Amino acid sequence: MPHVVILPILIPLVTAIASIFARKRRRLQRLISVCGAAALSSASLLLLATVWREGIKTLQVGSWPAPFGIALVADLFSAMMVAVAGLMGLSVVVFSLESADSEHEEIGYHPLLHILLLGVCGSFVTGDLFNLYVWFEVMLIASFVLLALGGSRGQMEGAIKYVTLNLIASSFLLAAIGILYGVAGTLNLADLARHLRILPHSGLITVLATLFLVAFGIKAAIFPLFFWLPASYHTPPVAISAIFAGLLTKVGVYALIRVFTLLFIQDVDYSHNLILMISGLTMVTGVLGAVAQNDFRRILSFHIISQVGYMILGLGLYTPLALAGSIFYIVHHIIVKTNLFLVSGIVLRLRGTLELSRLGELYRGSPGLALLFLVPALSLAGLPPLSGFWAKLILVRAGLEQGSYAIVAAALAVGFLTLFSMTKIWTEAFWKVSPAVGEGSSAPSLRELSSGARLLLLAPPLLLAALTVAIGLAAEPLFALSMEAARQLLNPEAYIEAVLGQTP
Repeated sequence: MPHVVILPILIPLVTAIASIFARKRRRLQRLISVCGAAALSSASLLLLATVWREGIKTLQVGSWPAPFGIALVADLFSAMMVAVAGLMGLSVVVFSLESADSEHEEIGYHPLLHILLLGVCGSFVTGDLFNLYVWFEVMLIASFVLLALGGSRGQMEGAIKYVTLNLIASSFLLAAIGILYGVAGTLNLADLARHLRILPHSGLITVLATLFLVAFGIKAAIFPLFFWLPASYHTPPVAISAIFAGLLTKVGVYALIRVFTLLFIQDVDYSHNLILMISGLTMVTGVLGAVAQNDFRRILSFHIISQVGYMILGLGLYTPLALAGSIFYIVHHIIVKTNLFLVSGIVLRLRGTLELSRLGELYRGSPGLALLFLVPALSLAGLPPLSGFWAKLILVRAGLEQGSYAIVAAALAVGFLTLFSMTKIWTEAFWKVSPAVGEGSSAPSLRELSSGARLLLLAPPLLLAALTVAIGLAAEPLFALSMEAARQLLNPEAYIEAVLGQTP
């Protein structure tokens, strides 16, 4: 079934187009959006099952043979990323049915959301660097408009910072792609891997690797290139923040792992040790920024940076177990971080603010919401038996096996500070006496919302919290997938043969 590879691209594209035509009929547009997101989620799971059962799947668009045509490739790593992206898309679309206002829906919220998913899925399954750049630009355009949708002062400020820094990243990426094409004469990833193996190692290849590290590093928000993220992710409506937090930086991390396991492996001592050092600095600076914040979403935004450090830690260690830990961590974090932003959206709906100093007593008014926060928050901190515990345990074990004791110590310390900042949110937002609630009066609760509103707001966080617990209690299936994906990344001959039809 080679055409299963193109479904994660076709489905959001068709859904976006159909949503545009239905823009004046709100109910129809919502129905199209939900059906499209459900179809994408189903197709992505089908792709993952097909790749797991049959091996790497490729599609040469227009029947042009690689490396001359457009190649779509799905190995286990990309199929896993598409699967979790589809699930996050469905969760956010359902949440948006209650959280998105009619004005945003009328001016393009649903089409833009599906175009964003189109760019994300296209980035995961593309088989050449130039089309990776194209899909990045699709994401950039959609995300910029979503950030600015509504036109408030805070949104426009965040959107300008976001697009400016990402355009700089795109310039670095385009320059690096152009130089690499001049060196190798191809941009197909499999063909590049074959050519770079036979080229004599030179300083130019190292410079190219550094350029790609900077370009993808900006998009992944690694140290010291992360400053655009906390300035923008807290400004748009919560559903948009949730999909951004869950997926966008992970595309940058995916690209880093892809090129530094397939292409730039000539000077591992330099490139991957540099990545290892950057991972530690990213973890530490991100969590320190989170500890200093007093806004629910800003704390979560800084934690995205901190957790990206864990995701590239496995790439820096560059062993099968370490890469499996990175893949496991990415999947866990996408689920947990999206969930935390959705919970923050419910808090905003109840109280009208996310400033911790103005919150309190949410536990008394909505104990179920408090539990929905605790599950992903404790998982983010790495407490057993939740998914984050296993993700960090795998990486810590891989670091100890490599003798990288300093980075292991940093990872453990950052986990403790993550728990501290999650406790800060719990104490300020859920536990303390609310300054906004008078003596003898009750705190606003979920019971005040209609049954339909409660269902749409709570169903996505409940699903994601259940997944977090399920992964924690039965981590073996995801770990087995992650290990096999890591083996494929470290032994790219199968990838090259699947695309080019020949071994290197």
